[in-house]
Amino acid sequence: MEFTKITNKRMNEEYYRIKHGSGLEIIVYPKKGFNSAYASIGTKFGSIYSKFIFDGKEVTVPDGTAHYLEHKLFESEDGDAFSKYAKVGASANAYTSFDMTCYLFSCTDNFKKSLEILFDLVQSPYFTNETVAKEQGIISQEIKMYDDSPDWRVMMNLFNGLYHNHPINKDIAGSVETIAKITPEILYECYSAYYNLNNMVLAVVGAADPYEVLAIADEKLKPSKKVDTKVIFPDEPYDIVKNYTEQILPVGLPQFELGFKENGADGYATNKELVTTSILLNAFIGESSELYRRLLDEKLINSGFGSEYLEGLGYRSVIFSGESSDPKAAAEMIRDAAEKIHKNGISQSEFELARKTIYGRLAAGFDHKENIASELINGHFTGRKIFESVEAVAKITLNDVNERLEHQLDADNSCLSVVKSK
Repeated sequence: MEFTKITNKRMNEEYYRIKHGSGLEIIVYPKKGFNSAYASIGTKFGSIYSKFIFDGKEVTVPDGTAHYLEHKLFESEDGDAFSKYAKVGASANAYTSFDMTCYLFSCTDNFKKSLEILFDLVQSPYFTNETVAKEQGIISQEIKMYDDSPDWRVMMNLFNGLYHNHPINKDIAGSVETIAKITPEILYECYSAYYNLNNMVLAVVGAADPYEVLAIADEKLKPSKKVDTKVIFPDEPYDIVKNYTEQILPVGLPQFELGFKENGADGYATNKELVTTSILLNAFIGESSELYRRLLDEKLINSGFGSEYLEGLGYRSVIFSGESSDPKAAAEMIRDAAEKIHKNGISQSEFELARKTIYGRLAAGFDHKENIASELINGHFTGRKIFESVEAVAKITLNDVNERLEHQLDADNSCLSVVKSK
């Protein structure tokens, strides 16, 4: 077992990493002055892991399997995990993303019992034909709810406009048709492939003691033998599928997402790449930028407008989203500005202002347990260390940002997704 303390003088923060004998990576991030603890355990198995090699053979599972497995793990032979958390006064939840699945709880008391429930949850799969069939009706209703959600449809329609083959263009929950194909055998195979403790990480943040967490882990975790799994993705071209997609749903103002597709990569973006993109986007269309003010002045966006960089294995894109009375005009203004910035680059003054803004945003993130836990888990799976972003901001130059711009914001490789009423 390895027990390591990691510190950062710039932020005056520290945490502990424990490579447990069971295979699980444990990260404990104590926060002084916090009276509650937040714990999240994640596995590197998300919705895009629909085709992989496990135990020497190629496996293809129905769309929505990772999400389905998340639901089913809360059930066990001795009861439902939500009920157990309620009895000890903890608040629990779980989520499946494109790249991972996480199970979490927050509590002010009964931390030991709450963590024991979490460990039992991920180590005690219980799937039968009856319970799996019962869940199909529940998840089918959830899928139909998302099908009627403007926020969700505008995003998934965008991904279908950007990506030809990559499974990011499939709904995380799958479809009513695909989940009907899920069986206990499929769930057990996915569990064996990805819910191995060597493929998982636990992050505990707040009122937490690393030695207490270690003692609970020693008592509850069963040693697991490493398994070899490798996810398989189809080839994805650089070009987009189409530059416009539209769906009719009842909304007040039309909702839109404008995505700029980039070349995907076999690996994840580095902390330097992420921070450089954040500085670039803030200078380009942050609240202090000329473009943002023009969009507001012409009433093409409102205060809900924002941007993000979405990246993972095989997919990368910059996305702008919000509400607009005229999404096409907003998109045209953003695309024109993207072409202009490629010619002129970012100025020194724009760069300095954006860098200060991003530094402040990153520093503020260390005040939130959920954000820290998420960054720790993401960092474990992507190879990014939580303090590296702050250090990167201090070292990044204007030249770094303008070089990064060469690979981003290609107006000719963008798609506008709109959801509006009739």
